[in-house]
Amino acid sequence: MRKYLVVAVDSSRARFFCLVPAEVPEMESGPNLQEIEDLVNPELEEKGRDLWSEDKSGRGMAPASGAAHGYDDHRDRHIEELEQRFARQVTSQVSRQAQQHRSEVVVIAAEHRMLGYLREALKANLPGGVELADTDLNISKLNIIELQEHLAKKGLVPARTPPHG
Repeated sequence: MRKYLVVAVDSSRARFFCLVPAEVPEMESGPNLQEIEDLVNPELEEKGRDLWSEDKSGRGMAPASGAAHGYDDHRDRHIEELEQRFARQVTSQVSRQAQQHRSEVVVIAAEHRMLGYLREALKANLPGGVELADTDLNISKLNIIELQEHLAKKGLVPARTPPHG
């Protein structure tokens, strides 16, 4: 069996898994994803109120009974920068985990925008000979079995098979 490193990412969390064969194939289903690390982006873990001092963006009042006017307080750009920073951190961890586990295939499942940040950086930073596969699925909150089922349906990891006994 090839050695897989699977990473499920959204803007606030990255979960790292390796694929391990069943210890007793006669009695257990396998291969199975096993979580090896959970990386959290504390800056984006809390949305809205906890990130900003004011809830709403884009409206202000003109002085002295004037009409409201719109403005850009750059929240979207700030969130984008926080996501890019987290993507760089994830990329570093992917490279480290791939080396540590001697991975042959790295599978990334990430929400669309995060996947865009990760793709190019990963191509440049993965150890030589490591295959990169990805999908723009936001499945980081699924349990391990559901996550493996989604990835197996896409042909990115082997499906779990019933016991051989």
